[in-house]
Formats: sequence, C-alpha cells, structure tokens
Amino acid sequence: MTQADSTDRAATTGGADTAPAGRTGGFLGLRNWGRDARGSSTWRRGLVIAVLALLTAVLLAFHAEVPNGVGNLGSLLETFLPWLGLAVPVLLVPALLRRSATALLALLLPAVLWANLFGGLLTDKSGGKGDWTVVSHNVEADNTDVPGTIRGLVASGAQIVALQELAGKQLRAYETGLADAYPYHSVEGTVGLWSKYPVSGVSPVDLKMGWTRAFRAEVATPQGPVAVYVAHLPSVRLKAEGGFTVDQRDVSAQALGDAIQGERVKKVLLLGDLNGTMNDRSLAPVTSQMRSAQGAAGDGFGFSWPSAFPMARIDQIMSKGGLKPVDSRTLPRDGSDHLAVAATYRFQ
Repeated sequence: MTQADSTDRAATTGGADTAPAGRTGGFLGLRNWGRDARGSSTWRRGLVIAVLALLTAVLLAFHAEVPNGVGNLGSLLETFLPWLGLAVPVLLVPALLRRSATALLALLLPAVLWANLFGGLLTDKSGGKGDWTVVSHNVEADNTDVPGTIRGLVASGAQIVALQELAGKQLRAYETGLADAYPYHSVEGTVGLWSKYPVSGVSPVDLKMGWTRAFRAEVATPQGPVAVYVAHLPSVRLKAEGGFTVDQRDVSAQALGDAIQGERVKKVLLLGDLNGTMNDRSLAPVTSQMRSAQGAAGDGFGFSWPSAFPMARIDQIMSKGGLKPVDSRTLPRDGSDHLAVAATYRFQ
C-alpha cells in the first residue's frame, strides 16, 4: 500500500516532487532569480557590482569635478573618458552570473550616460560636397618611413596640409617631396604649412615655451581668405613624482586660445597636435570658441594616437566663422606614431 500511495502522489504532481539538483532552469537560470542557496534574494545579490556601476556613472556625469590638484587626474580621466564605457559590458557579465537585478538596474545608469555623451559620435555625420580638404599630421621626429608619409599626404588630395615635429633631414625631405603638389609652404620652428593656395601673413604664435611650435598664416582660398593656425602643444607626461603633468601644456593652450580669440580674419582653421582631447577641460581656451570637425562631421571617435592602437584623439582640426565641416576622418597608418587626420570644409 505504501508503494501504491507513492505512485499515486508522483502521478498527481507530474512524476517528481523536485527538480534535479544543479539544474538552473532556463537561460542563466532566469526561472530561479529568486533566493540563492544562501537565502539572498536577487535584490540583495551583486551589491559590489552595483556600487562599481554607480561609481562609473558618477565619473561620467561629474568628470569635470575630478580635481587636477593631485597628479592632474581630472585631465587624465577626460583624455580617455570614452573608454570608461567599457565598464558596462565588463560588469554586465558578473551581474548576469550572479543573477542580480540590483546590479543590472544600476548598470543602466552608466550605459545611458555614456550614450548621451558619446552615442552621437558613433553615427556617420558626413554629408554634402565640400570646397576643399585639409590634413594635419604629427609626422614624428623619428618617423620610420618618411617617403611613405609623403606619398600618403599627396594621395589624400588635401589642398592644405599642416605638419608637426619637423626637424633636420626630415624637414628637407618633406620640402622636396611635397613641392610639386604644394607650391606654397611655410615652416616656423618644428611646424609647417603646405598649400595649393597662396600663403601670406605668416607670424609665430608665442606658446610660452621658449621656441616656436605654432604660427598663424593667411591662406587665399578661391572662396576667400582663411586664417590658418598650425600648433603643436607641449607633450603631456606621466611622472612618478608629479603624476599626470600638464602644466606647460595648459599655459600654451591659454596662449593659443588668446591668439585665436584676437584673430581679425572671420574664417579660422586650427590644425595640430594639441596633446589633449575635446573633453579635456585644460583645452577650454581653444575648444570653447571652435568647432571640432570630427564631432560635427566624423564617423566614430576618430582616435589618432598611438597609431598602433589608437586610444585618444589628440590631433585636432577645428574651425570657426562660417566654415562648415562636411567630412572628417583619419588617414591610413604610416611611419609616424600618430595617424594623420583630415577634414573637408564648405563655405557658408
């Protein structure tokens, strides 16, 4: 009789009282997102993951509040700010494995903030025909393939080319190699400008460095005069005793911003290696008054450095005063540790 009663109960309950041990029930155990073996609910699990997600959100939302007083951490964060978004997929994996509803909800916040900050950069914003193209390239003093770099610059089809880190024999190679394509050029210190259009009014810009790494020139385009600034701001260094040091770069950025602010020609271009991104607060004297070609007409982030694995866009093309960028891109890698950046403009 006992055996019969057991059989009847099994038939009534579908053949078994409990599911086999260790079976989670569906994808990632979605049917068992209740309490775990320790009695913790889905809302109590994954609290550490949730805290890390909220910390990521705070850094994205309030990056401008991170102080530069200790090792210039604020500027360091802003230089690589887009990469902070990687925290979302990294934290998503343990959140799913822990079956934590709290962690998943917390991850929504940095995901939304990142999309708000950088989502627009992921779409192709180029459009329409431009009047002419410009290129800026830090060619690197130790460039391993100067002839290849020259060929790439000529093949770009640009009408205006700005170069940084020009020195010695390499400078003479660029002057010779670019002469046929660009009949007009000017070099001041370690920066230079090559153009298919006449160049005049060349004058150095004092970056408070003791030597010339920036100048201003007027280019006579078919659509009218354009003031072109070529600049190479000081490098940012990571030092054991000082952290992420940017003091000299910041002083030079202010000097460059002041020069551009006082420009009398209405249409202005800035081409150069600024050793900082558009997010970096220290470049505000420049970025606050100019428009980024990549931000307005690019496709993606347009990272330019280092060329082997680009992680930041520190090479910039910016404009103001009736110049509309219709395309922005990076050029193929050459012998430099930077990628060349290019932009096409249309007069408004």
